[in-house]
Amino acid sequence: MKTSVILTGLLASFSVAAPAEDIEARQISSNDLNAGCKAATLIFARGSTEGGNMYQGSIVGSGLCSAFKKAMGGDAACQGVGGSYRAALQGNFERKGTSAAAISEATKIFKQAISKCPQTKIVFSGYSQGTAVTGNAVSGLTPAEQARVVAGALYGYTKNKQNSGKVPGYSGPVKVFCRQDDGVCGGSLSVTGGHLAYRRDGTLEEGAKFLAQYAKAGGSAAPAAPAAPAAPAAPVAAPPASGDAGMEGMEGMDMGDMEGMDMGSESAAAPVDESQPHSHDE
Repeated sequence: MKTSVILTGLLASFSVAAPAEDIEARQISSNDLNAGCKAATLIFARGSTEGGNMYQGSIVGSGLCSAFKKAMGGDAACQGVGGSYRAALQGNFERKGTSAAAISEATKIFKQAISKCPQTKIVFSGYSQGTAVTGNAVSGLTPAEQARVVAGALYGYTKNKQNSGKVPGYSGPVKVFCRQDDGVCGGSLSVTGGHLAYRRDGTLEEGAKFLAQYAKAGGSAAPAAPAAPAAPAAPVAAPPASGDAGMEGMEGMDMGDMEGMDMGSESAAAPVDESQPHSHDE
């Protein structure tokens, strides 16, 4: 099937690792939960192929973290999702848009923030595949745990169309940033120029202010009602058996290298009428 052929091509294009020193220079991790507690804690998951757990110079991560800390007057922590979340391309083909291991890793971080810092206001974000990581983690929290998560901001949400711009099972405020020219959140998983433009279109500052607004307001998100069972996902061709080997060394590659590549859709992105970002709040 087309999906399998496309993934094979992507794996081949990334099979040669960048020099280790170059990868290290481009990566950054943020593990503020290891330090003292802050008034607010941002939990963020990076996009496919981005390194570290926050990624210096990334499309969203490091810029959003900086803007959020500024909006909170410095009284904020940023925690990236690393560990079992490898940000490998194959995760996009999973039914939930990422691997079970990635969701488990993010869930562990949410629970750590809840237990370690009982007064912190937790907000969440993600970019590209990372939206599925944090979104699914929040969906799986208990109502009491969700009450500690006061808001979310998602960029290039890979399940935006399928979930109607919402995070299933979560009733707190969520702002989704999906540009008109972003084929990934438009439903096709096609990496167009718009998917790579969030770091320069002003939405990082907008998202940071949105998250800070709810973090400063205090209180908690209302516990979510039980989510309705999700409809079965359409069958997707499995990646080649040798795919895992081809993914080795990809963590340091730039998302920019993927522009113009179709990550697995059978259809093209919707026609673009404008290049400005748009967003909606739940």
